[in-house]
Amino acid sequence: MHFTLKQLRYFTTAGEFGSVTKAAEALHVSQPSISSAVLYLEEQTGLQLFVRHHAQGLSLTPAGRKFLRKSKQLLTEADGLGHYANTLGEDITGKLHIVGFPTFTPVMLPSLMKKFIKKYPSVTIQCDEGHQKEIIQSLIDGQYEIALTYDLQIPPEIDFEPIMEFPPYAVLAFDHPLAERKALSLDDLAAYPMVLLDWPMTRDYFYSLFLSQNLEPNIAYRAQSIAMIRGLVGNGLGYSLSNAPLVSNKALDGTKMKAIPLSGNLRPLRLGIAKISQFRLTSVAEAFAVLLKEQALELSESVFLDDRFYISLN
Repeated sequence: MHFTLKQLRYFTTAGEFGSVTKAAEALHVSQPSISSAVLYLEEQTGLQLFVRHHAQGLSLTPAGRKFLRKSKQLLTEADGLGHYANTLGEDITGKLHIVGFPTFTPVMLPSLMKKFIKKYPSVTIQCDEGHQKEIIQSLIDGQYEIALTYDLQIPPEIDFEPIMEFPPYAVLAFDHPLAERKALSLDDLAAYPMVLLDWPMTRDYFYSLFLSQNLEPNIAYRAQSIAMIRGLVGNGLGYSLSNAPLVSNKALDGTKMKAIPLSGNLRPLRLGIAKISQFRLTSVAEAFAVLLKEQALELSESVFLDDRFYISLN
């Protein structure tokens, strides 16, 4: 079986756009060049990679989606090899696309990116955010090399390396009836109105904490953003649960909150680095993962400091 990286690039671009025309425009080549590359790959692999829709572009077949993922991985490795050859292995250079869970990414990633770019000025980093379901699917689809996320329903095709562990804790308004307590149980909280972070898998995790104690939460409000959660809590409309570090005790409208640890044998969330199994990371991604682990080690030395909740895995 023989095919070129150029043919793979033409195929992956057509798959991403779902259109031969748009792929040709993006790559500045003719439409027949894209079509020929796709047909050649289908002949060589014996697979139908696309379903052709008259005047409506292309859609990937199940085999096509799997082949697209592997093609993108191979192209990423090839790009990394090219950068390595250009610098004779002396420098870390190239592009890195990463994705992180939104409760933690704004806390850790910007400063980490700054350190990384200072150390490796030839690297360009694009960091996006996504919910757990989106993160897992985007890794499988080859959109990102690595992700910084929690151990929520990690499928077998994803490798997950934990670097930190976060216990759940309660967040309440300063004038909440329970705000003066040093610690709380879910039994203490269950009767009070709760503000739930309503993301896929995240809501299941928080709900499972109550189920583990044979309790039912009194969910009064649901919100889709951290900012809205904090605003609702700060204004006394309910308490919320969180695992991510609380680095400020104020909501956007200036109302104040307080973080209180939870007692009981409650499952923590592990933060870690996720990637596709059996996919060798580029030198850029490897270097960034090393810096992530170093940063996690520094953070893990702070436990319950200034309303920040860091607990080491060790």
